[in-house]
Amino acid sequence: MKRFFAALLSGIAVAASAAHPGIVKTELIFEKAPFDQCHASTIAEGKNGLVAAWFGGTREKHPDVGIWLSRQVEGKWTAPVEIDKGIVKEIDYPCWNPVLFQRPEGDLMLFYKIGPNPREWWGVYRTSADGGETWSGRVDLPANHAGPIKNKPVLLADGTLLCPSSTETKGWRVHFELTRDFGKTWARTTPINDGVAVNAIQPSILTLADGSLMALGRSRESLIWQSVSTNQAQSWSEMRLIDMPNPNSGTDAVTLKSGQHVLVYNHTTRGRSPLNVAVSANGVNWNAAVVLEDSPGEYSYPAAIQTSDGLVHITYTWKRTSVKHVVLDIGKFATKPIVRGAWPR
Repeated sequence: MKRFFAALLSGIAVAASAAHPGIVKTELIFEKAPFDQCHASTIAEGKNGLVAAWFGGTREKHPDVGIWLSRQVEGKWTAPVEIDKGIVKEIDYPCWNPVLFQRPEGDLMLFYKIGPNPREWWGVYRTSADGGETWSGRVDLPANHAGPIKNKPVLLADGTLLCPSSTETKGWRVHFELTRDFGKTWARTTPINDGVAVNAIQPSILTLADGSLMALGRSRESLIWQSVSTNQAQSWSEMRLIDMPNPNSGTDAVTLKSGQHVLVYNHTTRGRSPLNVAVSANGVNWNAAVVLEDSPGEYSYPAAIQTSDGLVHITYTWKRTSVKHVVLDIGKFATKPIVRGAWPR
């Protein structure tokens, strides 16, 4: 096993040059903020431009942790604004893991969790009709529903919003939550793993060439997990671990208009640096594209989308003090195969 993980980690590349033609932009969304720490960012292309959100406060789990948001206006990010303080019946709870989703021809949705910890939190959402400038009141999800737990939902062909979710009680287990009316009514699948053979949470969803869905994400087993559905999330294949390392930290993935898939993750089994981007034609064989970060520190919990101009936008935790935004032109990277988990030199 030690030899296997050594192979996984061998040859981790140095950080890519910012001058690479595939790196369109790198920037911090903010350099100063009215909170000490931040984490778990999300990004969406709203009606009027990019919108990003995250949770911020004294530290993760502290009661003062709220949901913060910034919009890109004329190419610049606005100062962070707190959207929700997590106060319920005069009790101040921490907020967690916001997830943005722009409805086609509709409102921008902001899902997040409120509660003392991931075993006791509950799901809520708000909507914005003006691209994130103003927001509706908080709406509670039904009991035993948390909504998308970290990563963005996927809109299926029949209009169902498929939300990748998970729980951290009775082992780490993955399930999916579905709404056909954008939050008015909900359904929930049974867990797709037992939380014993594989402890898995925080799925992302890819759409494969044949219309199948592939879920993949974070595990406690030092590897990324994967499962496939051929019937639009009604059932899933047995969860398996793939030859891609994971240090028990969040990942994200997105299917591009070209049919390619992009995975953003920490290519290591320990710590939260480096932060890497890989691409795949089929969701099975992955090629190394670029190392976003490899210096000491925490670079984690990525969120990835493709915008209407074809570019890929990624946000992630930057040392817990800011959120970094990177824009990539994936077609300009010369990729190399990741063989048995080893990042190529």
